[in-house]
Amino acid sequence: MSAEEDFEQVGAELADLGVRISGMMGRPALKDQAGKVFASLQRDGAMVFRLVRDTTEHATALKLPGASLFDPSGEGREMKDWVVVPHSSAGEWTDLAEAAHSRPR
Repeated sequence: MSAEEDFEQVGAELADLGVRISGMMGRPALKDQAGKVFASLQRDGAMVFRLVRDTTEHATALKLPGASLFDPSGEGREMKDWVVVPHSSAGEWTDLAEAAHSRPR
């Protein structure tokens, strides 16, 4: 499946939790019932998750091959609560999205 299809699948699997697919800065995003983004699909096919640093889920995500902290500017200003997970680890996306959704913001 493509990254877009895998992203759509994650959204469908979390719909019962009140998650909806929307947009953020021109990219597909997952939002909670309050309208807050907790995950987004990137142009390169990776997905970024708000997992909150110093949590088990955050550490686990960073251990996935190719995963990194999210740096939207590309200038070394990482958003330390957000982890980018490549499409090669799409099998982990639903669990990570569920963890990101359940974390307090």
